[in-house]
Amino acid sequence: MPQNVPDFPTLLRGVQRSAVHLEMRDTYGVAGEAEEFEQWKRSGEVDLDPDSDGWSGWVPLVRETVARGVTMRRARIVSEPVSEYIRYEHATTSVNLIAGEQIRWLPRRNALDIALPGADFWLFDDRLVRFNIFTGDGDWADPRVEMTEDSAVVRLCASAFEAVWERGIPHEDYKV
Repeated sequence: MPQNVPDFPTLLRGVQRSAVHLEMRDTYGVAGEAEEFEQWKRSGEVDLDPDSDGWSGWVPLVRETVARGVTMRRARIVSEPVSEYIRYEHATTSVNLIAGEQIRWLPRRNALDIALPGADFWLFDDRLVRFNIFTGDGDWADPRVEMTEDSAVVRLCASAFEAVWERGIPHEDYKV
C-alpha cells in the first residue's frame, strides 16, 4: 500500500457517522481467504464463530466502530446465477451481521441504470472514498487502494451506493 494512504483500521477508527462499502465483483481471489474458500468448496463448512481467530481482524473492529454510533452498511451487486465465490460469501455474511454491519444484495440486472464507479469502494462520512483495486483474477493489485476527497467522486460514490442500497435485498431475504 502506498505510504501516504492510511491503513483500513485507522480510517475506520476515524469515522464519526457512516462507513459504506460497495462490492461489484463476482469473484475475489485474495490470498487471506483462499484456504477457507477451498475448505468451503470441499466441505460446505465455513467459520461462523465471530470470536474465532479467523474473524479476529474484522469483527472487533466493526463492533468497536458500531459501538461508537457509526452506521456500517455493505451492498453487493451480483450476477445471477451467482458465482461459487458469491455463494461462499453469502454463507459467511451472518458473521458480518452479528458484528454490526447491515448488508444488502442487488442482482446485477437491477442495477443497469445506476451510474457506478469503476471499482469497489468504501465511503467514509460522505467525504472520503477509498477504492479497492483488484487484478482480473480478483487478487489485490499494486497499489491496492486509491483514495480521494474530490467532491464529484464522493457524490458519484454516495449516489451509487444509495441507489444500490435502496434497491437491494436484505441479506436475510436474499437466497443464493
